[in-house]
Amino acid sequence: MAEDAHVDQAAPAPASRASIASPPAQAAGGLGADQPYQALYRRYRPQRFADVKGQEPIARALRNAVREGRVAHAYLFSGPRGTGKTSTARILAMALNCQGPVEGEPDGTCESCTAIRTGASMDVFELDAASNRGIDEMRELRSRVALGTPGRWKVYIIDEVHQLTGPAASALLKTLEEPPSHVVFVLATTDPQKVPGTILSRTQHFEFRLLDGDLLTDLLTGINEDARLALPPEIVRLAVQRGRGSA
Repeated sequence: MAEDAHVDQAAPAPASRASIASPPAQAAGGLGADQPYQALYRRYRPQRFADVKGQEPIARALRNAVREGRVAHAYLFSGPRGTGKTSTARILAMALNCQGPVEGEPDGTCESCTAIRTGASMDVFELDAASNRGIDEMRELRSRVALGTPGRWKVYIIDEVHQLTGPAASALLKTLEEPPSHVVFVLATTDPQKVPGTILSRTQHFEFRLLDGDLLTDLLTGINEDARLALPPEIVRLAVQRGRGSA
């Protein structure tokens, strides 16, 4: 889920809202009292290609590419928010650096997978172009991109890449034209029409789609049960309606 459920004035009666604000003491997917709270979208973020909902052709293509050793040096993941672009990029990074991959899937338990999942990996670098959109940031990236890291692959994930300034996009293009052999770029965007054609032409483009209502309902129902939130069916239906296909 992109964020935990939020119910506004159009929601059902106050009693239903209270059930969201005050879940049972044993909720949160069995988390004990001594464990820190973790938002739903983090607890239920997919960790394998097989877990990515609604994007099966993309997940299958990437898994096969890892398994067969034919990973592209740059990808562009485009689509609306909440369709799995960044999560899929992280799964790709885990699969590439996993110490015990199985048929292109990361095992999720090795040291590398654990570090990537917790954001502590030195092999994966994430940059939000919405707030780091200038030439200086891209120059710093270019100066570091050829440096080695502990894993087999260094993966750069650049979100909202269409928001880079013109000079910054040109600097990124120079790196994409002659990338080091151990580097993979995953560029993500909600507005692919604004990505310069010179960058687009140097990437393998995957278009992520919104989830249909039935799939999103199944996803939310499963989370509701697993996290023991005890939300009534009308709240799940409302979340699906407000989500408009975004997980």
